[in-house]
Amino acid sequence: ESKLIGDLFRGYNKNIRPAAHPTDKVEVQVKLILTNLISLVRDRPHLLQHNNQWNDIRLAWNTSEYFGIEVIRVPYNTVWLPDIVLENNIDGKFDVAYYANVLIYSSGYMYWLPPAIYRSTCAIEITYFPFDYQNCTLVFRSQTYSANELEIILAVDAETNNPIEWVDIDPEAFTENGEWAIKHRPARKLINSRYTPDDLEYQEISFNLVIQRKPLFYIINIILPCSLISSLVVLAYFLPAQAGGQKLTVSISVLLAQTVFLFLIAQKVPETSLNVPLIGKYLIFVMSVTTLIATNQIVVLNISLRSPNTHTMSHTIKHVCSPSNRTTSQSTQPRQRRSGFRTKAEVNGVRERRRSSFGLMQRAEEYVLKQPRSEMMFDKQRKRHGLTRSFGKIRDTASLYKSLAQAAPEIKECVDACNFIAESTKQANYIGSEMESWVLIGKMIDKVCFWVAMALFSIGTVAIFLTGHFNSVPEFPFPGENKRFLPNVRSGSSPGSG
Repeated sequence: ESKLIGDLFRGYNKNIRPAAHPTDKVEVQVKLILTNLISLVRDRPHLLQHNNQWNDIRLAWNTSEYFGIEVIRVPYNTVWLPDIVLENNIDGKFDVAYYANVLIYSSGYMYWLPPAIYRSTCAIEITYFPFDYQNCTLVFRSQTYSANELEIILAVDAETNNPIEWVDIDPEAFTENGEWAIKHRPARKLINSRYTPDDLEYQEISFNLVIQRKPLFYIINIILPCSLISSLVVLAYFLPAQAGGQKLTVSISVLLAQTVFLFLIAQKVPETSLNVPLIGKYLIFVMSVTTLIATNQIVVLNISLRSPNTHTMSHTIKHVCSPSNRTTSQSTQPRQRRSGFRTKAEVNGVRERRRSSFGLMQRAEEYVLKQPRSEMMFDKQRKRHGLTRSFGKIRDTASLYKSLAQAAPEIKECVDACNFIAESTKQANYIGSEMESWVLIGKMIDKVCFWVAMALFSIGTVAIFLTGHFNSVPEFPFPGENKRFLPNVRSGSSPGSG
């Protein structure tokens, strides 16, 4: 090997292009072997092996003259290199991670496989995050030679003699990424027609990685807890209409929890204002629904606590509210009407009757007026107060009151007190009836808004996430091309790959 290397590199100049004639093109085969996909959130790195193959006619030898040696290994800085680097890198580092030795075969075939960690620019599309897929491209181009001096092509499979139009993956060496699944990995040579062959941008090799995000982590840790917490705000409608404070406490607590989830999402998605992620849209949606529910609960509380002293119920509201009383009634027996409303139904077999004390006293007074007064007084009291003559002459209630005032002022005061109590009871019953009507209106609004909120929350949640579910990776990586760019069988090993 020492003699062979000494003879090969005697007079060898690594700065000279290995072409037999100045007009000849040096053909360089490029191949990419993916070992690991590290991350696509911040730096977008890929752990790859950049395979370069070419022929250097100056480094060919006859194996019979050198003891049958067919391959030698020399340092990379002792031979000519094509200077093919990742053009769209993000960190400005064009060097590889480790400069491995170059394998030289007796035919002059050069094989160089340095490992590298490439950080490429990639336009991240977050519209359907976390049900998204990305298409990241790695573009390789020579930074020294034009298309007239160097021709870049895809590596050729040694077994099928066909170009390897995909990113090669060795199942034994590849480490699967826990967040991304590789769907397509095509490779092709691109000719930029807007440039001339004298320009470095004229030809390039493009390797595409179409990867789909695995959303299980986000479903378990963000989407499912957020949906469960957000659904609690709908259950606030099961609280009584007058319990507005408790309802608002539930709504505000859910709103604060949703804000925490929004901060968590903001830390996971790229910082861009071009699109709003799908999960961000969902959080904004549930926060809007929660805000509407809280506003509705404030309105219901305002209606439920109204009284005749502050608000007057119109006939329209009474007409609308009256059917609601019939629907909320649980009795199958006939109902009594009072002030345009039906009485409450039978509950647990006991019928509740709303009777006014004033009505009872009116009937008692009528009964008293119809009875002879002599039967209601003792003989001695009738003689003591001289009521015998007076009751004989009484024909109406007014005369009776005057006679009672002359005969016994205490009885008049008792009657006035009873009338006052009856009037107060009537007023209290009227106020209670009106307040109960406002409460029934609040309950009716609560019931309607509950079903509206339930339908809005359910339909919105299903519609938003179905949009992400149908955002699937296309069958073919390039639009208009019915080609998958995937190997039917694993490509054969390149010379020296062992």
